Amino acid sequence: MTRTKKVPSLFQAFLPILIMIVLLGVGGAIFNLRLEILLLLTTLLSGLIAVYLGYGWDDIINAITEKVSKTFPALMILLMVGLLIGTWMIGGTIPYMVKIGLSIISPQYIIITAFVVSAFVSLCTGTSWGSVSTVGVALMSIAVGMDARLDMVAGAIVSGAYFGDKMSPLSDTTNLASIAAGSKLYEHIGHMIYTTGPAFIVAAIVYFFLGLNSDGHAESLGAGAMESIQQMDKIYNFNLWLLLPVLIVLYGSVRQKPTIPVMMISGIVATCNAIFIHGFDMNSAIDAAITGVKPEMFSSIGIKVSELSADLQTLLLRGGMVSMLETLLVALCAFAFAGVMAVSGSLEIVLKFLLRMVTNTGSLILTTIISCFLTIGITSNGQISILLPGELFKESYKKFGLKPVNLSRTLEDSATVIEPLVPWTVAGMFMAKTLGVPTLSYLPFAIVCYTGFIFALIWGYTGLFIKKIDSLEPETK
Repeated sequence: MTRTKKVPSLFQAFLPILIMIVLLGVGGAIFNLRLEILLLLTTLLSGLIAVYLGYGWDDIINAITEKVSKTFPALMILLMVGLLIGTWMIGGTIPYMVKIGLSIISPQYIIITAFVVSAFVSLCTGTSWGSVSTVGVALMSIAVGMDARLDMVAGAIVSGAYFGDKMSPLSDTTNLASIAAGSKLYEHIGHMIYTTGPAFIVAAIVYFFLGLNSDGHAESLGAGAMESIQQMDKIYNFNLWLLLPVLIVLYGSVRQKPTIPVMMISGIVATCNAIFIHGFDMNSAIDAAITGVKPEMFSSIGIKVSELSADLQTLLLRGGMVSMLETLLVALCAFAFAGVMAVSGSLEIVLKFLLRMVTNTGSLILTTIISCFLTIGITSNGQISILLPGELFKESYKKFGLKPVNLSRTLEDSATVIEPLVPWTVAGMFMAKTLGVPTLSYLPFAIVCYTGFIFALIWGYTGLFIKKIDSLEPETK
């Protein structure tokens, strides 16, 4: 029996989005329900709308399968990021870079130093939260001892942490933006230099002049930071060889080698470092790639994790491919929802409505930014605010002759960095609680977080630093 398939009305096209807003807003914000369950329920209800419009199960599952299959290589990169974090951690690569970051602190210039060190550590580790909860806490301790403006220092820490988060190939949001837009990871990171780079420079200049008016008097690192360095020296045999895994990834990026093999080679070298330089047993070193670094792994080198500082434990005990499964699950659920939206034509109708006022590249980027802001404000979730607008606008950027990196950059310039500035998001609450400064107090000084999208709009309306699709080159799948 052939079913008559109806074209959805504007209300029917927007209904799945309204359902998502209600479920994520009420279920997530009020009842604190798991995001994955809410997305699956949204997908189910949206599927019922598609059935009402005349689409069968085969139509729906084929659309979902097509969405997931196109992004599978990028989803695999997410797992490789977890592998790298685990192996770089147990192999001493990340701890060594953190030690370098802490060692270059000049308390005389606490604000600019807080910015640069947080950016460096976040770039190395791929996590803004990890940077804030480790070196960020140490920097705030120094600021307290100096009688410095805590709101300024906290804003500088958040700025630096999210700069590194955006630009690191180890960051989940960086990978998600690339996945959502269909761009290549390292090309995406390179393209962000044109918006995040100027934002970094502006922030650094402001922090430097703010620091000139500071009467700081501390002469050394805080006790917590010094303790972390001393304890890391007992665990790891630090030497320049530990930076080889980073150099492998950088070489692969510059030479545009296949991402997954490069990451695996880097992880293997880091694993060998853990075994042959630091003395970890082989099982622990390999398990770190899968499950992340665990307390019991340090027993093979005579270290009791319980004796380490809480800050150092926060830094060391993480990573592994398993740590990326939650992010991977959110992505799969989001693409399932997008597949249901696409099968009935609802996605296309929503896009036409949103794009009615879009006449050029600048207005397209502005519309994307506004959509990300609204999604963040409604769902309080940065991952969804990257994935859904990315799926919505992917084809529109192609129709305007723009490469996917323009979309992935815009997603990061809006969704990623705005999340910690919204007090009711998880990121906003985490930053405020960890640093001891209210979100709205550090907001004016988190300069990178709101100047990036300003440069994105400037380049969009002027046409500068916008990558166009070359009609002679094959379309990236």
